[in-house]
This record gives sequence, C-alpha cells and structure tokens, in this order.
Amino acid sequence: MSKEKRKIEKSDLIAEKIYSNTRRQIRKKLVEYKKNRRIALGPYATFYFESFETMLAQVQEMLHIEKGGDEQLEDELKAYNPLVPNGKELTATLMFEIDNPVSRASFLSKVGGIEKKVFIKIDNEIIKAMPEKDLDRTSAEGKASSVQFIHFKFNDNQIAQFKLGKLSIELGINHREYSHTTKLTEENMKSLSSDFI
Repeated sequence: MSKEKRKIEKSDLIAEKIYSNTRRQIRKKLVEYKKNRRIALGPYATFYFESFETMLAQVQEMLHIEKGGDEQLEDELKAYNPLVPNGKELTATLMFEIDNPVSRASFLSKVGGIEKKVFIKIDNEIIKAMPEKDLDRTSAEGKASSVQFIHFKFNDNQIAQFKLGKLSIELGINHREYSHTTKLTEENMKSLSSDFI
C-alpha cells in the first residue's frame, strides 16, 4: 500500500462506480476521522491537519465531481501529494473563515505574510511553519490568501516528545494583526502522532 511510501498512486483509488455507491459511508467515516485533526485558533483561523487518508479522499472526490479521468488524476496527484506528511512533519491546510465578504477582504488585506508567523510549540521549543512552495500565498500588495498550505518539520527528538503526549503542545500564530495560541488536546495529539514514522 502506498501509505507507507507517503504518496498517493492510482492503485490507491477506488473504482468510480464503487466510490459512487459507497460515497456516503466513506464521507461519514472521514468526518469522524477528521474530527480530532481540526483545530480552531482565534475567531477566524482553522487548521485542518492533512494525512494520506484526507488527501486520498480529496483526490477521489475531485475525480468523482469533475470526471476528468487519467489526465485530471495526474494534476490532482501533483496538487495533493505534497500535502501528505512525509513521516517527519505535520502538514495542514489553514483557512481563514469569515462569512461576510467585506470583513473577509478587510482582514486579509492586513495579514500579509501570516503564513510565516505560524508555529507549534513543544514545551519551550518552537517549530516554525513552512509554507507550501506551490505558489506565493501573500500578494505583492500584502494581501494574504484565505487558504494556506503549511508544513511543520520535526526533528527526531521533537517527534518522540510529541508521540509521548505528556508535554504541553501549543499551536499558534504571532502576526501583529492576529495573535492567538491554543493547546492541543490529548485526542489531537493522538491523531496527529500517527503521521510520524
């Protein structure tokens, strides 16, 4: 299975007809799985920690909706495989969720570079987020995107500490316009620990 290789391949996908017939059950299971991988931070930010399973589900769903076949599959794998954690990192989709379009535009215009101000703190050690290299998520005018893709790269000692789950682990953003931290729950840590080798 490709999960150990940390890469989604065509052979990991369910045939479209089977997926169509079992989609409701698959999505229900996924919602349950993702529950402890979703972490809200402050009034607007939500982190969705990705995994082989969440990215496989995303690829499968995109193919189901758009029905683009092998040509589309190639693009989806290129887009989503970089977000499958490599065994020494956590990856997340960070979304700034503001319903009002005027408020959203105003907020995003003030938080340029916010993707570089995200961190995980284990005890007193800080692991800074690294934005996904696919494209610049802050415009030249200083406007941030409402969706950010980020990586937290861990060393072996940090992974061991994280897996023990006994220390206080915090997730935070320290941008001058948006500064919040939250502690990971035991359930969060247990779920995210499975992303490490």
